[in-house]
Amino acid sequence: MHIIKLNAIDSTNSYLKELSAKQMVANFTVVVAENQTNGRGQRGANWEVEKGKNLTFSVLIKDVLVSAEEVFNLNVLVAATLFQTFLNLKIENLAIKWANDILADKKKICGILIENQFKSASEILSIVGIGINVNQEHFINLPQASSLKNSSGKEFNKEEVLMLFLSQFQSNLALYKNEGSSYFWNLYHENLFKKDVPMAFENADKVKFMGIIKQVLPNGLLQLELEDDTLQLFDIKQLKMLY
Repeated sequence: MHIIKLNAIDSTNSYLKELSAKQMVANFTVVVAENQTNGRGQRGANWEVEKGKNLTFSVLIKDVLVSAEEVFNLNVLVAATLFQTFLNLKIENLAIKWANDILADKKKICGILIENQFKSASEILSIVGIGINVNQEHFINLPQASSLKNSSGKEFNKEEVLMLFLSQFQSNLALYKNEGSSYFWNLYHENLFKKDVPMAFENADKVKFMGIIKQVLPNGLLQLELEDDTLQLFDIKQLKMLY
């Protein structure tokens, strides 16, 4: 793998995207920023980090996805890999929150943003952006945010966390190529936050309602069982969990 380390950048995803547009970039190239000034998360939200405390990086992935129907498989694979990484670091009470946030004690410690470029019918280039809250202890106006340090009570070496994830990621990519996505989907569903538990949601119109998470479909849509026992599908932009 090739690792590019930067002191400060607006977004590691944007940097890697621009670099790959200008020149040939090797598969599994990693861009790590000590300080990211304009990180992006799901729903267009900014990903704010305290300088020097956390990990923000992006990984270029080629030759893994072969069709548009497989796109969400990469989200599942990355979420599963992060879950395994944090288990190895002895972080407790972990869960995967749809679509692909990682929680510890019901608080977000990691977020994922994957951007795909369809080069041809069978060539998909993916930029996997990851933000891990490592040693940050205070999150102003973010009551649902936490970190590895807050969850475990100990400080972590960021480089070791990064390399542990990248090693696991490479192994999982090989497993996915050889055996498919079933293992990762099983791990994802087994640890899906609030699965089969009644909870409150809010839709795009700010209407609150109760539902039960049944599963995530291969296209990434969330299937809920509503109070009238019907099943309904939701996109990430259509739904907010209230917990």
